[in-house]
Amino acid sequence: MKKMILTLVMFFVTTILTACQFGNAGGDKVITVYTERHYDTDQLLYDRFTEITGIKVNLIRDGADQLITRMDNEGEDSPADVLIIADAGRLHRAKEMNLLQPVTSDLLDEHVPNKYKDVDDYWYGLTMRARVFVYHPDRVDVSELSTYEDLTDSKWAGRIITRTSTNIYNQSLMAAMIEILGEQQARTWASGLVQNFARDPQGNDRDQAKDVVAGVADLAIMNTYYIGRMLNSSDPYEVEVGETVRIFFPNQETTGTHINVSGAGVATHSKNVDEAIQLIEFLTSEEAQRSYADANYEYPINPAIEPHDLLKSWGSFIAQDIPLSKLGEHSVQATIIMNEEGWK
Repeated sequence: MKKMILTLVMFFVTTILTACQFGNAGGDKVITVYTERHYDTDQLLYDRFTEITGIKVNLIRDGADQLITRMDNEGEDSPADVLIIADAGRLHRAKEMNLLQPVTSDLLDEHVPNKYKDVDDYWYGLTMRARVFVYHPDRVDVSELSTYEDLTDSKWAGRIITRTSTNIYNQSLMAAMIEILGEQQARTWASGLVQNFARDPQGNDRDQAKDVVAGVADLAIMNTYYIGRMLNSSDPYEVEVGETVRIFFPNQETTGTHINVSGAGVATHSKNVDEAIQLIEFLTSEEAQRSYADANYEYPINPAIEPHDLLKSWGSFIAQDIPLSKLGEHSVQATIIMNEEGWK
């Protein structure tokens, strides 16, 4: 009984302190969020934000490109207050299209390290993921693994799979290679990688892991959090796949592993700027960041929160140290190169 009472007291204290931190608008205030994220965790966080502040959240879900186009077409009449995109490159595009406005927030500066936000404060990261090698330990010796660049070696012929060139995660990886290697060497890398594909690119990240286990290929390029979700899936086969494969963080002795972020910005024509900022502040707070980490197996942006134990079990890693805006600056050229080099 004492333990139950203590738990209830701690819950109410946390709620009161959080409400004081983010304010309490009350009334019937509503903000509209355009988001491409589709996770149950996110909905729970919006509900929690409403509970704390009294501000209701109206969600418009669609693909990133569709949301950006919609905001652009709507212009000053857009109801969007916050835009949430799962890719730094597209967040940069939204900034360049004047769809976002810079914000000033001491809390956001405290919650989000500079490397995970726009240099001009147009958007802030919410979660981070790494694009890694996922391999079958029976067919790949860890000593074979090193860098993204090494995947063009002939020893990998017919052994690699990944998603298509239309996938934003691969487009941003390609953009990062352009930034690091220069356009010509990045083109050579894309060409060599395509030559080693076991099949034409297809499917989502989970499908890549499944095909590695099925013997279609020995190694896949995919995002970390999908393995976390598979290991905790209600589908026994997905759990089996997650338990079978292994994760390797490439380029640890050179330029680091490629990372990307989900991020949020305040819409240029928002009618509720203060409330929009409050939401982003909440989503980067310790409470929300812990939910992202524990429920969706993404790396938290807020340095006060540690990754989920599962992610920690994979080991720490050195990330690429390039401005994430470069993923947007090179995105068009990345797509052109991938298409011209046969990355379907």
